[in-house]
Amino acid sequence: MKNKFIKSTIILIIGGFITKILGMIIKIVLTRTIGTEGISEYMLVLPTFNLFITLCNLGVPIAITKLVSEKKKNSKKIIIPTTILILIYDLLLIFIILFISKYLANNLLHRESTYYPLIAIGTTLPFIAISSIVKGYFYGKEKVFPITLSNIIEQLTRLILTITVVAHMMKYSLTLAVTTVVLINIISEGISIVVLLIFLPKEKIKKEDIHKDNKLLKEIFSISIPNTMSRLIGSITYFLEPIILTNILKKIGYTSDYITIEYGIINGYVYPLLLLPSFFTLAISSTILPIVSNSYSNRNYNYTKRKIKEAIFFSLLIGIPVTLIFIFIPHIPLKLVYNTNLGLKYISITAPFFLLHYIQAPLTSSLNGMGYSKTAMKGTLYGGIIKILSLIIFSLLKIGLWSLIISSILNILVVTIHHIYYVKKYLKNKE
Repeated sequence: MKNKFIKSTIILIIGGFITKILGMIIKIVLTRTIGTEGISEYMLVLPTFNLFITLCNLGVPIAITKLVSEKKKNSKKIIIPTTILILIYDLLLIFIILFISKYLANNLLHRESTYYPLIAIGTTLPFIAISSIVKGYFYGKEKVFPITLSNIIEQLTRLILTITVVAHMMKYSLTLAVTTVVLINIISEGISIVVLLIFLPKEKIKKEDIHKDNKLLKEIFSISIPNTMSRLIGSITYFLEPIILTNILKKIGYTSDYITIEYGIINGYVYPLLLLPSFFTLAISSTILPIVSNSYSNRNYNYTKRKIKEAIFFSLLIGIPVTLIFIFIPHIPLKLVYNTNLGLKYISITAPFFLLHYIQAPLTSSLNGMGYSKTAMKGTLYGGIIKILSLIIFSLLKIGLWSLIISSILNILVVTIHHIYYVKKYLKNKE
């Protein structure tokens, strides 16, 4: 099991690194293709996109990973009925997006040009949901190569489409180009699904595999709903960010252009740069989930504790040196990655607190694996409340976009400290 953990982690880290590099290249190409104005407009739409991505699979992939790893149920009976229900549910989400997009663009984001990118979000949801569910199955089986390969091919597809299709759409209008950035997810996710299906066991689907097992579905949703609520809280917080900032800062005298540009710099340059090490920590958290689920359900608590400590150690191993770079020489990675100095003032202040963010994902996976998804959800809720309240308060103090930076730091502190406390508490009670 130990060798499998290390092997899976290494594969995910290598794959994550390649995917992250491709993601950086995509970001560079996208920035230079649609410009700062286009990136800023896309960043206004992105919180809504992330919110609906969270909603579209209801946290089911995490539940599938946990149940498949415990090997107590037939995998087909877990995946097939769940996928059917999720796809029906996604149709409802598409209608909701069609209904709210005009009001959201005109009255909340105060940017009429975001209407078409918002509409485009709905078409991507079924593809994202299916891809996530199949990946959840492979994580549960601890077969990470298909996931890694599909992620790389997905990013390559996105890069090619960004270079060709998005660039071509810029000849017509910026709005059409930003809408295309959303729509290319259909093709990239679709290709990812095809790659994953190649690696699925070639078993015939029987009628009993399609019939829903109410008891099993109840178990799946008892795991997935708290996880969804946790992600939903984060997505709603992210969704409310531009709305709160735009309305409060405009009211106290800041211009729309200033708010849009500065918000785009923070979410387009600063945070993506600070989150570069996340490919490493996400690889670890994805690997640790099935291992913790299996060992904790079998009452192997010492092994569980050891693996969680290893996950945190390896997360800090990459996090600490990267944080030092961001603190002392932030201009080098910023110039290297985005060919800009915009956002430099924010990076060195925020970087030390992102070190705690790097261990957040393994801690969340550990809580989910031990069956305490509700506890993880509460931590995210507390952090979200603190972030929104502090964002409102600091925005009123006329400190510009520093209000967003401070509220984000407070959120990281609250959530990470909460998770550390409860992981230690639950493992201590088992001694």
